[in-house]
Amino acid sequence: MAARRANTVAISPSQVAMGTAVGLGLHNFSEGLAIGQSAATGATTFALLLVVGFALHNTTEGFAISAPLSGVNPPSWGFLAATGVVGGGPTFVGGVLGFAIVSPLLSILFLGLAAGALIFVFNEMMAVARRFSLPMVTGVALTIGLLAAFGTDFILSAAGT
Repeated sequence: MAARRANTVAISPSQVAMGTAVGLGLHNFSEGLAIGQSAATGATTFALLLVVGFALHNTTEGFAISAPLSGVNPPSWGFLAATGVVGGGPTFVGGVLGFAIVSPLLSILFLGLAAGALIFVFNEMMAVARRFSLPMVTGVALTIGLLAAFGTDFILSAAGT
């Protein structure tokens, strides 16, 4: 990227979209590890809570991937499918790997990786809020997300899962 900046060669919107998908895929891999490890250790309620919570927050990741493509010619369905697989596929792969390798130490490590990824996303949101001078909007969004997470936990607990 530094070489491109020096030569004033712009990064195309599709490159930005695919780069975002790769970053989200790495982030989602740790989430899959946490889900798989929770399911493998018998914490099915926790695993289900993770699946629902991660699914809710992952639905918004498609906006981050597709946003750079909004000002250009519409991308092909194949390109959109590829970015979806690159961004979301690692969740499945991480889940399978986390389920296959059972270890209390790895369980803590995988949950820590997932928590670290969430903290990173939180920090990025706060940086954007500072840049646009909108801390109230970010605070409200985070509060709604937290309440949705607690609400999901309450519903799953009430259902006996």
